[in-house]
Amino acid sequence: MFAMKLTVILLGALLYLVATLGWFFWAGPELLATGTTEALIYAFSGTCAWLLITFGLAVQIIKTARPTAVVGKEK
Repeated sequence: MFAMKLTVILLGALLYLVATLGWFFWAGPELLATGTTEALIYAFSGTCAWLLITFGLAVQIIKTARPTAVVGKEK
């Protein structure tokens, strides 16, 4: 079971890395170089989508690492 979880995590990390590099070194600059209004809107929305995915991934990692935080419980 551990090997399956590790494989899924590594596959997800690889997919995120490839998508990030593809966006910032291929698709994003190509859209900015085009310079049309439509291409700039696509570049802006793609960057916003990347930021949302990155934020969601960070929240998921934090929640997985620390699933239960006891709030307001006194000892």
